[in-house]
Order: sequence, then structure tokens, then C-alpha cells
Amino acid sequence: MEKLRIDIVSDVVCPWCIIGYKQVEKALTLLPDPVEAEIHWHPFELNPDMPPEGEDAGQHIARKYGRSPDEGKAVRERIKGIAAELGFVFADMGARRLYNTFDAHKLLTRAGAEHGWQKQTELKLALFSAYFQQGKDVSNRVVLLDVAESIGLDCAACEAWLADEALGREVRGEESYWINENVAGVPAIIFDGKYMVPGAQSAETFAQVIGKVLAKRGQATA
Repeated sequence: MEKLRIDIVSDVVCPWCIIGYKQVEKALTLLPDPVEAEIHWHPFELNPDMPPEGEDAGQHIARKYGRSPDEGKAVRERIKGIAAELGFVFADMGARRLYNTFDAHKLLTRAGAEHGWQKQTELKLALFSAYFQQGKDVSNRVVLLDVAESIGLDCAACEAWLADEALGREVRGEESYWINENVAGVPAIIFDGKYMVPGAQSAETFAQVIGKVLAKRGQATA
């Protein structure tokens, strides 16, 4: 079976990031031959200056993107529809707030380093669920520790990670790295460590990309 590394640069409060992941997941089922994918998550903050209390999502999006309430509602409905087709059901997106996600990225970074990509992915999906399906404040450390514990991570270890200033600098450094790699929005999905695809493309598009990546790999070793 072919093995494929997939790196996803994303934010916990980005609805297109869970959609992008689900599209990649679906793409892997569309391939003619099975591929064993190893998925690694990388930090990106859509709103690095978000204050501790967060901000109403509708107000934030209107201010940031200049969308009217009706335009914002149309986009939310489109997102909900696409996600539902992929098996992820959003709660009422009109009522949500945006939060600072830096601490969540600290947990994700260390979970991946110490427990591997599968546990990191489990944590990422649990955080997506906590935010988009349960409406939880993913900047709140009590919430973060509850989510981490729910997937079997040690609470005391996670508390230490959150308090680790060196880890904070590591996350800031990685965020800067991706910005310098011209990642201006998320998700950004990198296949085989070298082929970057921006945005939540369709499963069919991702399947085509994966096919081309594996074909190029085959040509390189021929």
C-alpha cells in the first residue's frame, strides 16, 4: 500500500478547515488503489489578536470582510450544507463567537510530537467538535483540558504544556514559517511534503492531486 504524508495548516475556528479535512478523507476513498495517509496538523491563527473575551462571529466577519448580515447568513448556510454532506453537522453558526486559539495550537503541537499524528488528529477533531458542534470556548484552558482528557491525554501533562513558554515560542515560530511559505489563508494542504493545495477543494480535486503526486513519485524512482 502506498504511504502518503499530508500536512494541513489550519485553525481550530476555521469552518473550511474541517470541510477540507473531510474532503481529503473522502478523496482517499475515491482512489483506484488504497493509500495509507499520515496526517499532520500545523498552527495558523486567523485572528492572532483576538482578545480573551472573543468576538461575535457575525460582527467580526462583517468588519473583516465587509459582508452584510444576509451575505454572512448565505455563506454560513453554504458551509453547513457542504459539511453535512460530508458527515459533519454544525450547530447554529449564527450564534457563535470567535476565540483566540493559541493555547489550542500549543496542545496540538505537543500532542503530535509526543503521541504521534493519530492522537494529534483525534485532538484536532475533538476541538472542531467542541467549537462547531458544542459551542465551547476553545480559548478557555478548562475547556481545552476537558477536551484533551476526553481523548485520553493526561490532564497534568497538558497543563504543563499550556504553561510551557518554550512551547509557545515554538508555535509562534511555526506560524511564522507557514506565513513565510506564502500561506495567507487556511486550510493549506501539502501532499508529500512539496505539493501545496490552498483551500477546501472538492474530494474529486484532492483525489486528482493525490493521483498526480503518486505518479510523479513513481516517475522519480523509475
